[in-house]
Amino acid sequence: MKPDIGPIRLRAPEPSDAALLYQWENDISLWHVSDTLAPVSMFQIEQFILDASDIYTNRQQRFMIDFVTEAKPKTVGTVDLYDFNPHHKRAGIGIMIAAEDRGKGYGSAAVRLCTSFAFDTVSIHQLYCFINADNQASLNLFRQQGFIQTGERKQWILSANGWTDQLQFQLFNPKDQR
Repeated sequence: MKPDIGPIRLRAPEPSDAALLYQWENDISLWHVSDTLAPVSMFQIEQFILDASDIYTNRQQRFMIDFVTEAKPKTVGTVDLYDFNPHHKRAGIGIMIAAEDRGKGYGSAAVRLCTSFAFDTVSIHQLYCFINADNQASLNLFRQQGFIQTGERKQWILSANGWTDQLQFQLFNPKDQR
């Protein structure tokens, strides 16, 4: 895996990231896109960081997204591979960019880096994601990265605004086409 694209770098979570992850995981405005229904404790976050070893052990891999400048790197989000199935060689992918850092291209670079890790290092055959139909930013991001829509779940997500459809996207490893 190439660890960076320009000023964007992926890295493993460190214990010093716990407070930031705690803030993001407990941001109620993000829960509707992550299917979260309850707060996460600081203890749970700390244990998650300490227990993270590799994708084969935990069936998931979280990366912190850093914007690297000459001064000091700034963590701008996270990108995750989850629900990893080594037999079928597939995993889900999800991303969160801090509100103040959206629209700057960080998400595109992070998805490219994570996709490279999945395909080139882990030899995953396909990545997939589920995106709420009203999440235009994520729809644009994943379409621009070559993900194709392969399914639709009608009235799948209930929020304060009512029911929302959820769309399924997939991206296949170009080195593994049969």
